[in-house]
Amino acid sequence: MSEPTGKYSITMPRDIAEAAKARSGPSGLSAYVAAAVARQIERDNLNELIAVAEAQHGPVTDDEIQYLRDQLAEARREQNQDGASAA
Repeated sequence: MSEPTGKYSITMPRDIAEAAKARSGPSGLSAYVAAAVARQIERDNLNELIAVAEAQHGPVTDDEIQYLRDQLAEARREQNQDGASAA
């Protein structure tokens, strides 16, 4: 069951509205805009969590980020190799 909806009036630049309309597909502009707003709320929530974590533990360094990116890339390589050998 989906959440109840409400009807709202918003104002946005015409070129953005037209581009969104062109990309919205069969679900329509309302669904497209709702998904975009939901993604923005998720980003805002993540940014708030990051701010709290950095306040408690200090900012994440570029070296830490690169280390985690390297670990993720290695895990993906291993996953791809395991998937290829299983096929």
